[in-house]
Parts: sequence; structure tokens; C-alpha cells
Amino acid sequence: MWDEEFRRSDFCIGYYDGIGDRLIHVPLRWISFKHNDHFSFDLIDHDGVLHSTPLQRIKEVYRDGELIWYRAH
Repeated sequence: MWDEEFRRSDFCIGYYDGIGDRLIHVPLRWISFKHNDHFSFDLIDHDGVLHSTPLQRIKEVYRDGELIWYRAH
């Protein structure tokens, strides 16, 4: 948010979908964070359905297509 170089980058996260038992990759720009909520993020899917997902389900973070962080699945 505060770093000019990082703001120009394209970020993507991979989060675990328990129903589909798979990782779902979405651009970070599709995600919103509620003020003072440090436990989840909101995402509207292709069907327009709002999903509130716990942050602990984030398993991967990519910057410009390169994996920069991961948590063991």
C-alpha cells in the first residue's frame, strides 16, 4: 500500500476452498478487507456471490507471476 514499487506490481493470492478441496487463485484487486477485521477478506465470485473467507486459508501469494510466499497445505 505504501511502497510505490510494490503498488505497480500485479499480486495474486491462492486460498484454500474447503468445499472444492482445492486452491483458488484470484487477483488481489478482487479482494476487499473490512476496516478493523483482521480475520477475513471478502471476494465476489464470477456469479456475483459474496464470500467471506478466513485469512488463514490464504496459502500462496504471487507477485508478477512469481511465488513470493506460501504456507504448507
